Amino acid sequence: MLNFNIRGENIEVTPAIRDYVESKIEKIERYFSNGVNANANVNLKVYNDKQTKVEVTIPLKNVTLRAEERHVDMYAAIDLIVDKLERQIRKHKTKVNRKFREREGTGVYFANEVVNGQNGSSEEEEFPVVRTKQFDLKPMDSEEAILQMNLLGHDFYIFTDAESNGTNIVYKRRDGKYGLIETN
Repeated sequence: MLNFNIRGENIEVTPAIRDYVESKIEKIERYFSNGVNANANVNLKVYNDKQTKVEVTIPLKNVTLRAEERHVDMYAAIDLIVDKLERQIRKHKTKVNRKFREREGTGVYFANEVVNGQNGSSEEEEFPVVRTKQFDLKPMDSEEAILQMNLLGHDFYIFTDAESNGTNIVYKRRDGKYGLIETN
């Protein structure tokens, strides 16, 4: 069973919106073989240009399903999110079944009809590593890491925080601002 946590930014989450989100996202429960208990975190945002953004995150035991969609119509964005989540489940199920048929892995969560052609294709996607880099992480603060990232022309930069000695990542966001990921 999915438990919903629906938040709205610059929009009031009305009962109609809540019902629509829950009814659409509950459809992915059919992909789970046994009643899974999970929280579906849904974030609805409305921007000044009337664009809406819908984000859904469903953390499970061995996989986290996450999708995000921007659209002028919030209801259309919710429909597109469900399609994205279903594609993610089918891809993951296909990959798990192909690689770990004998083992008990993540595939236990998903119903078998997903890969039997009823609810999707058996498309497989490989993720080959085409390049490997090794480098020493220099201790610095996040501002210096952002400068280094911009000098290199990259979208992210990994560094050791000078104060905490932890490995952190700075990245450039779509809105042009910067984000920081701190590790424990």
